[in-house]
Amino acid sequence: MKLELPEQKKRVFSMTIPIRWGDMDGMNHVNNTIYFRYLEIIRIEWMRSIGCPPDPGGEGPVIANAFCNFYRQLEYPGDVIATMYVSDVGRSSFESWCTLSRSDDPETVYAAGGATTVWVNFPLKKSAPLPDWLRAHLT
Repeated sequence: MKLELPEQKKRVFSMTIPIRWGDMDGMNHVNNTIYFRYLEIIRIEWMRSIGCPPDPGGEGPVIANAFCNFYRQLEYPGDVIATMYVSDVGRSSFESWCTLSRSDDPETVYAAGGATTVWVNFPLKKSAPLPDWLRAHLT
């Protein structure tokens, strides 16, 4: 299955992530599991930047699914430019999307992925409406 990034999306965050020597596998390229780590890093850093730290005693984001399309191999050494987008804001969820490029080849998308994020009341273990302050960042 291959999912494509939507035409209608809002760019919300970008950052550079160094490719570490240990990110490579026996084939001398970044292991496929590390791409998901890069997607997690940008998602967490974006949420932290908007004042949304995890709060296990209250409410917060949960990933309901995640995917990644691999287009080209990332290799050490180098830096990844991760750019995050959001779309499809609903009552208690939204879609997040990310492209991964290299800083020395920023026009080429090496991988693209995304995740469905659901806002959850952790003590009740059920979804909750997106707070207005978060919705303002998403729309």
